[in-house]
Amino acid sequence: MDRAPLAWIAEHPFAYPLIEVVHLAGIAAMLGSLLLVELRTWGVGAALPARPLARFALPVTLAGFALAAASGLLLFATRPAELLASNTFVIKMTLLMLAGLNAAAFHSRGSLERGDGVARAQTLASVALWLAVIGAGRWIAYA
Repeated sequence: MDRAPLAWIAEHPFAYPLIEVVHLAGIAAMLGSLLLVELRTWGVGAALPARPLARFALPVTLAGFALAAASGLLLFATRPAELLASNTFVIKMTLLMLAGLNAAAFHSRGSLERGDGVARAQTLASVALWLAVIGAGRWIAYA
């Protein structure tokens, strides 16, 4: 059986755990900044103007996502065949795609400015999807 090109990372005593920490830090930065904007959509922190808050949070969200994606690709590269055969991994990637589509829909309809019922539903979907992505990611280790 062919070894994955970066299989050594999984066998290294520090590399894999450090990449996991970076992955989790990226997720934390992304989800934390998203939650601030989503809470604002629900009226929490109404004294803070939504648009400037979103402009402040967006770079943190994008940097967190980039960190999580880059580290996730490294983790994936340690055992791609095994992960692609895992239903849990496929579910995680599907949930990740749905979370991205939800974010695109939120921004394309101007939900931040509208702050209506649809915007609030989109924020609930966002939180649920990202928590499901995290849960599926953790579940991969046990599946």
